[in-house]
Amino acid sequence: MDISNSCIEVCHVSTASKLSPLFTISIQLKQAEPLEVLIDSGATSSFMHPRTAESLCLPLIDLPTPQTVTMLDGLSPQAGKIWKKATLTFSLDGKQMTKTFLICNTGSHAAILGLKWLDAHNPEIDWNSRTLSFPHTPPEHMVIAKEEEANKNPLEGVPPEYHQYAKVFGEEEFNKLPPHRHYNIGIELTEESPLNSPLYSMMDAKSAMLKDWLRDELKAGKIHPSKSSISSPVMFVPKKDGSRQLVVDYRRLNNRTKKNIYPLPCPSDLMAQLCGAKVFTKLDLRWGYNNVRVKEGDEWKTAFRTKYGLYKSLVMTFGLTNAPAAFQHFMNKLFKDLLDVCVIIYLDDILIYSKDDASHTQHVHKALHCLMENQLFCKVSKCTFHVTSVEYLGIIVSDKGFSLDKLKIQVVQEWPMPTKVKEVQSFLGFANFLRWFVANFSHMARPLHNLVKKDTPWKWDTREQEAFQGLKDAITNALVLCHANPTKPYFLETDASGAALGSILSQQQEDGCLHPLALNENGMLKPQMKWVWGFGLLFASEWENPHKSVEMT
Repeated sequence: MDISNSCIEVCHVSTASKLSPLFTISIQLKQAEPLEVLIDSGATSSFMHPRTAESLCLPLIDLPTPQTVTMLDGLSPQAGKIWKKATLTFSLDGKQMTKTFLICNTGSHAAILGLKWLDAHNPEIDWNSRTLSFPHTPPEHMVIAKEEEANKNPLEGVPPEYHQYAKVFGEEEFNKLPPHRHYNIGIELTEESPLNSPLYSMMDAKSAMLKDWLRDELKAGKIHPSKSSISSPVMFVPKKDGSRQLVVDYRRLNNRTKKNIYPLPCPSDLMAQLCGAKVFTKLDLRWGYNNVRVKEGDEWKTAFRTKYGLYKSLVMTFGLTNAPAAFQHFMNKLFKDLLDVCVIIYLDDILIYSKDDASHTQHVHKALHCLMENQLFCKVSKCTFHVTSVEYLGIIVSDKGFSLDKLKIQVVQEWPMPTKVKEVQSFLGFANFLRWFVANFSHMARPLHNLVKKDTPWKWDTREQEAFQGLKDAITNALVLCHANPTKPYFLETDASGAALGSILSQQQEDGCLHPLALNENGMLKPQMKWVWGFGLLFASEWENPHKSVEMT
């Protein structure tokens, strides 16, 4: 790969690789599985496949200017754009380092470390054995000093006008036990009986992580040793930043817990509040659930067992059946005066929206003041201030409307042809999240859904390939859904085929043309497939209209 000042990225995959083995190494990720990457001295930068970034849940950063990438494999060129970059911290041969990767198609490789990385770290390479080492690793105290220095500025990335809320972005206050509040989570059992599960086995690396986690949580006072008569096992799950989070498997406890029916907001209702907004700030709470205490007297029910002992949690943890409802109730009450005025909230994701910069600053002040007053804390690296476009709940929000994240589109573009049922299910599962931006999604996906039905023999033929490629093309060219304007008339188009119902809600925009606000579509049940065409259209016009409160014209 070659980088030039003209924003052109050229990836050259040498044809020599077909005659000799490639040079790959395994890098160690913090609290995650090792990653196999390619060492390529012909690549002047480092690159990562979009599916790797997706699987590691790495936070993605927009490039100031999209860069053109040309992939060359012999005489077969591919062209595309680089829109994103991601930062990954890893260790190799005992040396820890952080590297920024450009997100683009890297073929069959998860990532590529190029010439700039080789120049910066100057490793010793044994080309015969294809091994890489760092015989001149800098003293460890230099790495520690660098980390300490980086932590001295917790407000990096926070606009100066909000520095008065330093406590909200610091870690000192967060690493303490939160106070009891009116919204403590209670655990009411439907019946009391033994609820014990066996330990889950852990490899040495995860055992070390568990020991560190127990030490830190005990020090913070968030867990205590327990003698509870019930307990649940623990396990690690991946987080968005590529690290791993300890969770307790509370499934048995949840089955005997009286459910809290407090509703979570409907994402489409939240998005509807953003009409007219031009400036956005997104705040992400640090370990959101841990900010809520467990009701006094119920702590013993949260007990979890580990190879190092039995403990109980004094704070609400991920995995409790009522945790989402309790946390949403807590957040709604704290921000009740700002909800649907300048703030929307889905669990720990807070989006502040305004029509201009002046009012936006006031709105952000109010939100941060509320957080500080209630001893809630944000993670700066996941916060975004005063932007005109932002990712929220997996969707790109701007003053123009809603669109798909370009990385998700890129992942779909480069999805290989499935060769078995599980791969079809994986593709449909990923694509299903994007269906609200694709007209006739169910109709196009029907051959693939038929293929994954029980007792259906595997047969990938022309029809399935056309459906697969058709969905990829439709997602690549997905529509931008505009904000609804309640002062303008709405136009509803309906359609019904022999297998699906669909409707498009539109409004006329400044260019005089109709632009979609929402797409609704679903497969028909067997009895519905027997309807005559006209009755199907009538049903489609009534079916799941996302703006039922508006009057159609």
